[in-house]
Amino acid sequence: MLLSVEGLSKSFGSRAVLQNICLTARPGEVLGLIGPNGAGKTTLFECLAGLIHADSGRVLFRNRAVAAVHRKDAMFYLPDAIRPWAGQQTGWVLGFFGRLYLRSKSEISELGRALGLESVIESRLGSLSKGELKRTLLALGLLTRHELLLLDEPFDGLDLRQARDVMSLFKAQASQGRTLFLSIHQLVDASRVCDRVVLLSAGKVVGEGTVAELRAKAGLTEGGLEEVFLALT
Repeated sequence: MLLSVEGLSKSFGSRAVLQNICLTARPGEVLGLIGPNGAGKTTLFECLAGLIHADSGRVLFRNRAVAAVHRKDAMFYLPDAIRPWAGQQTGWVLGFFGRLYLRSKSEISELGRALGLESVIESRLGSLSKGELKRTLLALGLLTRHELLLLDEPFDGLDLRQARDVMSLFKAQASQGRTLFLSIHQLVDASRVCDRVVLLSAGKVVGEGTVAELRAKAGLTEGGLEEVFLALT
């Protein structure tokens, strides 16, 4: 396994946000973290990335335990709704990340075109719309060389065509051996892009696997991810 999480728990005061989380992520897959708002998805990603400390549990990368302080070397976490370097132009930010991760100018340009960023290259990040900013941030994540990307709500703010194009990019990355772990609350998006999913409800994992595997666990003979989630929660 690329990533294994064993018994991870996190509380804020008396409120248990994550309870004994166990899950795995495999090389070269798109894995979805599925759950409603408030299920604990962002807290889980922050714990995995080492931004906040879990109360208990272990995070293993390639079967070796990784301390929180070293997680940034193993994985790249892209939070939702951030606006870094708001005063800088989009092109400058993409170029900075590209140089940081030794990407060629052609790689940067190709990714910018794939994400439809040509029209905002000279715009400052602070002036971008929600969808433009999301696509710019996704470009930054994809420019890194980490084997594992944690992407929080990667389709938020995207229209149907943009979401479809981003899904194609994700699948292409996975086909090259990269693992993308996506936090998603829209079940339709998850069904379209994820190879497997982790179902999170009230801070607990209630299922992990393909839709077919989870359907069998729920005792259903038919139905999509929505029906499976409702049956298991």
